[in-house]
Amino acid sequence: MQKAGFEVEVHDVQDINLAKERVGVPYGKGSCHTAEVGGYFVEGHVPAEDVKRLLVEKPDAKGLAVPGMPAGSPGMEMPDGRVQPYVVELVARDGSTSVFAHHGQ
Repeated sequence: MQKAGFEVEVHDVQDINLAKERVGVPYGKGSCHTAEVGGYFVEGHVPAEDVKRLLVEKPDAKGLAVPGMPAGSPGMEMPDGRVQPYVVELVARDGSTSVFAHHGQ
């Protein structure tokens, strides 16, 4: 994210689940890390281009999530360049999700 121009401040916490609950990550949509940017959460390995699009479009939503850790997503690059198809989900205020972006297709 720093390479994409974002200022990054890291906070190690005792219980990441409390942070996920606080920002509204729905159960089952979690990943290994949670970020906050521009009033939204970013959960998991969301590409920087999707975060930038979120900040430009400003949808009425809680944030973006990539559940799990898909191979080939940012930070999960494979030595052979393989990318497991994955979806970046937009999490609405009510906790429902919709497709925000497809990757690796």
